[in-house]
Amino acid sequence: MSKADKTRQFIIEKTATLFNTKGYLSTSLSDITEATGLTKGSVYGNFANRDEVAIEVYKYNSGIQKNHLLKSFGNEYPTISDKLCAFVSFYRKNWRFVFESGGCPLMNAATESDDTFPELKERVQLSFMDWTKTISEIIKCGQDNKEFNQEIIPDDYASLFIILIEGGILLSKTTGEEKHLNLALDRILILINKEIKQNPL
Repeated sequence: MSKADKTRQFIIEKTATLFNTKGYLSTSLSDITEATGLTKGSVYGNFANRDEVAIEVYKYNSGIQKNHLLKSFGNEYPTISDKLCAFVSFYRKNWRFVFESGGCPLMNAATESDDTFPELKERVQLSFMDWTKTISEIIKCGQDNKEFNQEIIPDDYASLFIILIEGGILLSKTTGEEKHLNLALDRILILINKEIKQNPL
């Protein structure tokens, strides 16, 4: 990496939690300089403006979440059902880390961007589409190997999983009570065991 690339990455990593906790719209240039210890000139020497920093930080935060997601679908699980259950288990085990780092970056950015930050909104849309596609393809794989019910629509269940997880995170983070996320995760396990599996429990 060049010196400029290292500085850009330093700024992104140093402000990742800041943007996710304070907000992609509310974080100011002064906040960025305070978090990094750099001057405004240094920041603007590496980014065109504050919005570009916000976009790059979002890409960084959402990329971390995607990597965690892909790890939970790892090849070490013998069945597709195990992969889906490991995905649920990740959120149950790591909820504290998610909350302490500001919550889900996709949800945070989605609630902020709306029509006031169209470029960020577009990035968030792509993230949700990618997340949905990843889960849907796992379910389709389970159908192909006859492990999952052939009648279900993978995209619908993928969307439902995300709805439940995001809703659970939102309520738990707002109230400070883990139970809301656990209720959502329990519901996903019921869907896996009662509706998705070829031979429901």
